[in-house]
Amino acid sequence: MSNVLEFPGLGLSIPVNPVAFTIGGLTVRWYGIIIAVGMVVGILLAYHFSKKAGITEDDILDVGLLAVIFGVIGARIYYVVFAWDEFSADPMKIFRVWEGGLAIYGGIIAGLITALVVCKKKKIPLRPVTDVMVIGVIAGQAIGRWGNFMNHEAFGSNTTLPWGMTSERIQAYLTRNQAALAAQGITVDPSVPVHPCFLYESLWCFLGLALLIVLFKHRRFDGEIAVAYIGWYGFGRGVIEGLRTDSLMWGPVRVSQVLGFACAVVALGLIIYARIRIKKKREQNIPVLLYVQTEQSKQRLQEAEQKQQALKKKKADKKERNHGSAD
Repeated sequence: MSNVLEFPGLGLSIPVNPVAFTIGGLTVRWYGIIIAVGMVVGILLAYHFSKKAGITEDDILDVGLLAVIFGVIGARIYYVVFAWDEFSADPMKIFRVWEGGLAIYGGIIAGLITALVVCKKKKIPLRPVTDVMVIGVIAGQAIGRWGNFMNHEAFGSNTTLPWGMTSERIQAYLTRNQAALAAQGITVDPSVPVHPCFLYESLWCFLGLALLIVLFKHRRFDGEIAVAYIGWYGFGRGVIEGLRTDSLMWGPVRVSQVLGFACAVVALGLIIYARIRIKKKREQNIPVLLYVQTEQSKQRLQEAEQKQQALKKKKADKKERNHGSAD
């Protein structure tokens, strides 16, 4: 089957092979590579913003690395639960994550639970940690969606827009599932280009990343960035999910669409409620502090800095001793 993705309205034909390379009997796919790059970029961004939220770099790494591991597991479990027909005949396929099939909501839920457990163990507040982590999450999503591009997946229904795309793989999928999609009220013509939903979501996430970074500097309460992320991504995903032909379904319901819109409504309500409470407190001259402004945060950051300085000094002394011995 051809690996060429075509954009007829733009006159483009792009060779897109899902396989990056093979080593012996091991096949390495672009999907896995791109997802991994997204995770690394996300962790680095969270690391960069950690001190701005009053969280030490070591703490955010501890939370972030574990959240990534369990987030991937959660994303896979979520996908498998709502797409069990795809795995029932071959349960071992569950473990072939590199072929695609990660549901972001499952990853977010599992990552949040992981963060809650780690924060409780390390005795650090959850809300400023989530403010930092979601910046990494949305960056990882923006990058990770291009793994779907390499797999010729995460596309929508037919479109006449100039950027509509098609390929032999897309046409084969639509032909194979045409009857099932018609039962859901989705009429498709396999020979007509489709919406590149992966691109829509990637662009939505990149724009969201920029907005969250700006909002981070002006946040009124710990957890505001996390709530804003949930609202922003939820609304965008709800709209985009309505175009897709591979939605996870619960009967006639598109699970991610309903959940996305619900998240957007709840997030908006939480932000309005929190800001009203803050306004009332300030009118009563009650101080409202971010965690980064508290003595606890300042003390932890200072202790972390002292620890780093001591470690640097120890390494420098060791290097000097080794140099002296060589002389």
